[in-house]
Amino acid sequence: MESVRLVRPDGSATAGARAVFELLGRKGIYESSRVVAWVSEAAYRFIARHRNLFYWITRLTFGSRIEPSRFARTQWIFLRLLAAIYMIAFASLAAQMLGLIGSRGITPAQDYLRQVAASVGPVRYVALPTVFWWDSSDRILEVAAYFGMLFSILAFFGRRQRVALIVCWILYLSFMSVTPVFLGFQWDELLLESGFLAIFFARSAWGLRVVAWLYRCLVFRLYFLSGYVKLGSHDPTWANLTALQYHFHTQPLPTVIAWYADKLSRSILRAGTFGALAIELGAPFLIFAPRRLRQAGAWAMLALQILIFVTGNYAYFNLLTMALVVFLFDDQALSFVSFRRWAGSQPIARPSRAGKLVYAVLTVLLLTLGISRIFETVEGGLPEPLLTLAGVAAPFQIANGYGLFAKMTQTRPEIVVEGSDDGEHWQPYEFRYKPGPLDRAPRWVQPYQPRLDWQMWFAALGSYRDNPWFVGFVLRLLQGSPEVLGLLESNPFPLRPPRLIHAEVYEYSFSDWETRRRTGAWWQRRFLGEYLPAVGLREQAGGTP
Repeated sequence: MESVRLVRPDGSATAGARAVFELLGRKGIYESSRVVAWVSEAAYRFIARHRNLFYWITRLTFGSRIEPSRFARTQWIFLRLLAAIYMIAFASLAAQMLGLIGSRGITPAQDYLRQVAASVGPVRYVALPTVFWWDSSDRILEVAAYFGMLFSILAFFGRRQRVALIVCWILYLSFMSVTPVFLGFQWDELLLESGFLAIFFARSAWGLRVVAWLYRCLVFRLYFLSGYVKLGSHDPTWANLTALQYHFHTQPLPTVIAWYADKLSRSILRAGTFGALAIELGAPFLIFAPRRLRQAGAWAMLALQILIFVTGNYAYFNLLTMALVVFLFDDQALSFVSFRRWAGSQPIARPSRAGKLVYAVLTVLLLTLGISRIFETVEGGLPEPLLTLAGVAAPFQIANGYGLFAKMTQTRPEIVVEGSDDGEHWQPYEFRYKPGPLDRAPRWVQPYQPRLDWQMWFAALGSYRDNPWFVGFVLRLLQGSPEVLGLLESNPFPLRPPRLIHAEVYEYSFSDWETRRRTGAWWQRRFLGEYLPAVGLREQAGGTP
């Protein structure tokens, strides 16, 4: 009860902290300093005198079984979730690609690549890494999206998994590089960062632990920065806990559940705002705590993502974030998952020397870049060496900064696009998912992301001069592009395109209970003004528009 005793092969003995260090092969640490030895012995004596107390603290924080963390099950589950999300992302792109960046799309990839080539010259392959430098025709864009879906399926079933993950990452990076307007969202960056790290999963238990801890560091950065930017922006709605009083009806694509959440009492919404900030700022630090505290933080993070998932359409963002949180658990916590069918793929014990070198370089690189992103967000800048490193790595999206809704929008402007043949009678173009008709309930669309509908939310916060892609969108409507019209709910001019198009902006908000019962309207709106004056195609000589 007093201390552990260690009897050496020569018959000599030692006890206490010295015995523990020697037993663990860390004798050099104990003997490195008298201060270390004194502190170690003092701590050991204190714990020994209160063994029962520390026994219960250990059980509370670590559980009844203290084992080294293993991540074979964790890896298996995460890789299937990641492959499924890749599949969703590529399928979403395949359905919209030609309307967004095809030759008759809103922002043609071919035009964008020509502009970049003329601007940066030979370094374009590094400044804008994409396979579409070799060919960006419509057929190649479609083939690339379908290849992404195919290799996602291979990754899901574990067939040539590393090769499949490499191909998925390269193809998604290629799409993101040529679609900066419609593919620049934080979940696109998060998918690339997560997918890059997944390439380095290995069969060695040591390598698995390294990658798992790098994923934990990613989760920390994702959550902590998401909370920090809200308070660091000094936005009054976050400071006085009123953000949720605006969030549900002003977010880009609310679900129908958001309409009901918007009707909750102000005290509940203030408590919800406080809870979201507490989870984003507090739970990440539990990642580095003992097992049970870490898992408590993980459940809090999962709960927050589920609430966001049911009230807003954020593509695959919540699903991917929840998949990443799986790394806050380990095989012991996931023992309920049957492992027999994949017993043959259990990790071996020792990595090669070359493998250790790869993981060492990967760890130093990603931790340096990750810490740089945190420092950049908190301090507003980086020292020159880190700034150079971050600039070189930026095009490859392997370490990113995060943080949604740093400033809460308190009103919801919405653009209504209308066409006319005579300039007197106007008919609206209806979008599939963004607010339009007042009696149409908010729709559930995730994990699919209607990228045009999403971008219309951002366009409404500025002017058409700030969003040149919007002018390209109007041009395609005037030309009657079937690829762009296919992104909309309906075409009010099925026979031929209109002569004129203009856009107006309205302020939308959720209706109240009484209006909903009386009229069936989910929304109410008021006119704010003109967004784009009436424009048409100028006819050239010979009648060509």
